[in-house]
Amino acid sequence: MDIQQLEVLCKQLYEATDVSTRGEAEKALALFVSSQDALPKCQMLLDRGNSSYAQLLAASTLTKLIQGLTIEQRIQIRSYTLSYLATRTNLQNFVVQALVTLLAKITKLGWFDDYKGELVFQNLLEDVKKFLQGSVEHCTVGVQILSQLVSEMNSIVELDAHLSFSKNRKIATSFRDLQLYETFLLSCSLLNTARENSKNINFADELQQTLMSHLLRLTKNCLSFDFIGSSTDDSADDMNNVQIPTAWRPAFLDPNTLNLFFDLYHLLPNGLSSYSISCLVQMTSVRRSLFSNSERTKFLTNLVEGVRNILTNLHGLNDPENYHEFCRLLARLKSNYQLGELIAVSCYPEAIELIAKFTVQSLHLWLFAPNSVHYLLTLWQRMVASVPYVKSPDPHLLGTYTPEVVKAYIESRIDAVPLIVRDNLEDPLDDLCMVQQQLDQLSVIERCEYNKTCRLLVQHFDVKAREYENLAQIPNSNPNDVTVLELQLTWLVYIIGSAIVGRLTVTTSDEQDTMDADLVIRVLQLISLTDTRLPQAGCEKLELAILSFLDQVRKMHSSEQAQKANIYKRLNEVFGLSDEQMLLSFINRKIITNLKFWGRSEPIISKTLMLLSDLSLHFNSVRKLARLDEIQFMLAHHTSEHFPFLGTNSSLSEMKCRTMFYTSLGRLLMFDLGEDEERFYNFLKPLTNQFEFLGTVLMETSGFPNDEAKNAVIGLARDLRGLALPLNARIQYTMLFEWLYYSEYLPIFLRAVELWAHDPAVTTPVLKLFAELVHCRTQRLSGNVSSPIGILLFREASKLICIYGNCILQLEVPYDRLYPMKLKGISICFLILKNSLGGNYVNCGIFKLYGDNTLDNVLNIFAKLILSIKQNDLLEYPKLSTSYYNFLNCLSQEHVTYLASLEPSAFVYILKTLTKGIEASDSATYIICCTILDSIVSYIFKQLQIKATTFPIKKVYNFTHETIKFLKVVEVNSELLQSMLSSLLNNVLTEDCRNQWSMSRPLLVLILLYEDYYSSLKNKIINGQPVEKQPAMVQWFDDLMRGIERNVTSKNKEK
Repeated sequence: MDIQQLEVLCKQLYEATDVSTRGEAEKALALFVSSQDALPKCQMLLDRGNSSYAQLLAASTLTKLIQGLTIEQRIQIRSYTLSYLATRTNLQNFVVQALVTLLAKITKLGWFDDYKGELVFQNLLEDVKKFLQGSVEHCTVGVQILSQLVSEMNSIVELDAHLSFSKNRKIATSFRDLQLYETFLLSCSLLNTARENSKNINFADELQQTLMSHLLRLTKNCLSFDFIGSSTDDSADDMNNVQIPTAWRPAFLDPNTLNLFFDLYHLLPNGLSSYSISCLVQMTSVRRSLFSNSERTKFLTNLVEGVRNILTNLHGLNDPENYHEFCRLLARLKSNYQLGELIAVSCYPEAIELIAKFTVQSLHLWLFAPNSVHYLLTLWQRMVASVPYVKSPDPHLLGTYTPEVVKAYIESRIDAVPLIVRDNLEDPLDDLCMVQQQLDQLSVIERCEYNKTCRLLVQHFDVKAREYENLAQIPNSNPNDVTVLELQLTWLVYIIGSAIVGRLTVTTSDEQDTMDADLVIRVLQLISLTDTRLPQAGCEKLELAILSFLDQVRKMHSSEQAQKANIYKRLNEVFGLSDEQMLLSFINRKIITNLKFWGRSEPIISKTLMLLSDLSLHFNSVRKLARLDEIQFMLAHHTSEHFPFLGTNSSLSEMKCRTMFYTSLGRLLMFDLGEDEERFYNFLKPLTNQFEFLGTVLMETSGFPNDEAKNAVIGLARDLRGLALPLNARIQYTMLFEWLYYSEYLPIFLRAVELWAHDPAVTTPVLKLFAELVHCRTQRLSGNVSSPIGILLFREASKLICIYGNCILQLEVPYDRLYPMKLKGISICFLILKNSLGGNYVNCGIFKLYGDNTLDNVLNIFAKLILSIKQNDLLEYPKLSTSYYNFLNCLSQEHVTYLASLEPSAFVYILKTLTKGIEASDSATYIICCTILDSIVSYIFKQLQIKATTFPIKKVYNFTHETIKFLKVVEVNSELLQSMLSSLLNNVLTEDCRNQWSMSRPLLVLILLYEDYYSSLKNKIINGQPVEKQPAMVQWFDDLMRGIERNVTSKNKEK
């Protein structure tokens, strides 16, 4: 392929509008990247410079090729790239970025490479300084190189394929110690020069803006460096400390460093000034131990004064990016400094007043950068939480300003509703995660001057509830007016819930108990009002808020003991709830009402059932609930007549809630069931009726059943799975199994899977039900040696897997639907087998003894199922790989002989997947694959030992024809085991031992199995080292095998 063709293909790839043309160009260029002459042609493409796209291709191709190049070639590419960037000043930005990335990666790769006694790749900083002395364009490129280098050195997300984590960390640490501080000082020096010459620099100029942007990004990259290898995830927590090295102290003790970025914020235009605030955010987060107490006070004083100056004139805060970064800066003030230290700052009174004013304004301007409110609430939450620990004699003033913040939050949410309804704007209530996050913060803030918060909430709630009640009595009221009031009450109910749950973190007084009771009473009255309007009218968002409130009430009353009396005294006076039993009764009436009238609303049903589940989790709560008439009603009437979501006309998404419902009912039923079979079977009557209906439809007719029957199967499978979950005692579980088995209900599920094998909506619930039934949870299936339950259950589960497996293997599935239609079901089959064989309640030897082919059939289907899965798909889907490897682990630990009896193709497939597993980046997969491999190779080693012994010993160990056949398969595929030996040994040598104990056990057995291969591999590794290092390497290999005996006992493996 010549150069002109490459340029044409690049243009087609990036500019063609025809999809097929772009696809063909992409395929052709992919072949070019892997071709032998790619390296010289890349240089030719760069030299010609006719096409920016061709230059991009050349740079990206060189980046991919550097790993396989010699040190001389990499040095040449480095020098060529630097020269190219210095002489070509008119390159497109994306080309410059690609070349800069090439330089950064080649520098990182060769950081420790010695060439003629010199660490040549560590000289990049000196080379870049030449760029910094040139024109604005050259200076920009130089800064861009440094910025990309710092970012590349700090990169931990995409490790180079050949670099272990430890090697990567060594390079980053060396760079940190040798050049990072100098780079930071260099960037600050350049920024300082820009500040001093600000009168002569036009920051509106595009070139100057580009230079300043890269300079500030370089500074931020330096401050964001992972100094101690903690590998923190920035998205997980925005309050991480920056572990600045002690050597950097002079830069942070100099007040000019902080002032530099505050000054730049005021000097630079919007779009650039946010970067300076980002740098200040990082500087605010430096570790506390970097300073002495007096130094920290000076640093904090400068910081607070800078914040105060910004707040005084609100400069630049009308820009969303500036505003967001400034909110982050405010949050970091309290995350890294104690409230007492902030109070000690001389300008604290003025600063806290301005911060409060800014927060109030921000809350009212809820449409402007709503995602930034989180940081402001974080600041106030942390300050209020610190009040009990403040020892400073100076006032903290939070009692003055916190009520203003709470008032602003409440009123801004209420005032926003009419605008949202009128203009059909995006409703914050649609993002419940954000709402809950804010309410969690508000629950702490509200407790400061709590009486003011309560008075405000009562005032607003009474007004809105009265208006809502009056409007509800008007027959033809305006729907928009009703919606506005419902959404305003929704906010108030959420906020009241956060207020009462906040008492869990503080010590409350009698007065506060009374105020909490008043708030609870008002919401309970609202619940009574809204329930009377059902089913004619209802607001889903308000119902969700009420359920959230009831959950907060549940938390409050399940966590407190001493101070309930005052609350119930007030509840009894106004609402007639004299104790916790009556309150629980009210909550469960609300649960029944929701399940009856909101059956078509999945969010409400799901939230309601979650509340019921939480109530039924703890023994003390279940003991009280079991005596309630409402609970007895649910236990006796769990039918679609009373709870519509249990009907066969429900949607599939609604049916998913049924498992949780029956789990809760199961807990409540089991509380005092004991051995009362009559009561248990009475509870199962609605399910029995469903089975009888299905038995008639599925088992006695030849036609294809309708959707009603299909939905009944789905519902029953979900119901029974939910019921089986809490049956942890053997007696109650036996009742359930005997009802299913001896009433011949299990064959109905087998028939359903046979009919609807192509429909995962049916097969997935049924398979999950069997996965739960065969799970020996708390030994509920073991203990009774005279009971055949374990054998019978395994036979039914095996039938299910065989039916499903045979059907799914014949099904043609499009690739984009491969997981939901096929792989997910196979994954659950693996789980069923793992739970069955790993439960220790099935004596697998009995099948062969009595000529039962159940186990053979299911293992044969297992072999066919795994062979139908591409190995790449196996690791691509985590749930599939987890269930597959867990079952293999079970099989290899307890039933390795059955593993050895599999078809040769299946066993080879397993070895190949283990090879991929020990190369996987996931530690859990790596460890379990090592464990499986250890079991398999230990079995092979023992069988080979038996083979070499005298005849009587072979007879004792049942050395059969199948064993000889298995060893022949191992011999033919010995290269797979040898490759795993090589991989494990390579992990040791590259210091990438993620779990040394797990890895060492199969490594020892593989060495004993293939001593000749190990010896040749060892010699190859030693000879590949420099001469001066070879004696040490020989000694290490000798130490590895010192004291090792030729056996695979646990004692030998532990050496």
